[in-house]
Amino acid sequence: MARFVLAVAIAIALVFPLVFSGAFYERVAALTLLYAIAASAWNLIGGYAGQVSVGHVVFFGCGAYGAAVAYSEWGLPPIAGLPLGVGAAVLLAALVGVPTLRLSGHYFTMATVALAELIRILVGNVPVLGAAVGLMGPAVPRSVWDLSFTSSLPYYYLFLAVLAGLLLFTWWMERSRMGFYLRAIKGSERAARSLGIPVGRYKLYALMLSAGFTAVAGALYLVMVGFVDPDSGVGILLSVKMLIMAALGGAGTLFGPLIGALILVPLEEISNSLLGGQGSGVTFVVYGGIILLIAVFQPGGILAMVAGWWRKS
Repeated sequence: MARFVLAVAIAIALVFPLVFSGAFYERVAALTLLYAIAASAWNLIGGYAGQVSVGHVVFFGCGAYGAAVAYSEWGLPPIAGLPLGVGAAVLLAALVGVPTLRLSGHYFTMATVALAELIRILVGNVPVLGAAVGLMGPAVPRSVWDLSFTSSLPYYYLFLAVLAGLLLFTWWMERSRMGFYLRAIKGSERAARSLGIPVGRYKLYALMLSAGFTAVAGALYLVMVGFVDPDSGVGILLSVKMLIMAALGGAGTLFGPLIGALILVPLEEISNSLLGGQGSGVTFVVYGGIILLIAVFQPGGILAMVAGWWRKS
């Protein structure tokens, strides 16, 4: 049954943009997959390890600015900056993870918020990163490696391939020693330590992996949008999006972040399209309402709710 459902889901994903053609639908579909990548990356540390980070936008920004700097400073295709962005994100995760992961609960969350705001202020004052103005990618495609397309359809399939790879890695991790260790840490760090699990080390591993994949999402964002500034690259609202998408679908589950992205991204884009500039305010209201509903009625997310219905039927 599970294999049949997976096969149907893959078939729908492949043909969806061909059935619902049009610039708006293709862009929404591509953005949905992009944010699903970011939320799935957050899920590695926030969902499986239970370390709720609200500063993950820092790693997203590493990927976006790494791609932008590759073009602005060296004239390379933006995607060539992907290793730079991933390396910077993993290094930063290692540096800040050692002190912050010693904290637990809301103390760790508060530390990540402070880190995100500090990095946003720094980025806004660094000339090589475009300061408050931001950086742009190539204005016109110079070669196929610039990955500059007039349609969002190629980006959709590119993001779909990256998301499939990330989900495959997550599926493997779930069944590995690391996956069992992270779930034990999420359940109780004290109990995990009593069983001989090196808690600090594996939390750091999870943070570094999560940071690297989040940077990939950031680089893909720059490639598609072609522009990044402090608000779009390291604005804390993006961290909130990652968190809510994972929590809405089911944090700590394989497909939870994807389910959350499938709901939230089209909802946000449609509201912005209908309401114009006023749509951003509605987005904040919707996010706040979703957080409240999840916390009160279904902390396990949509997948937990569906699983409960399935058991009762």
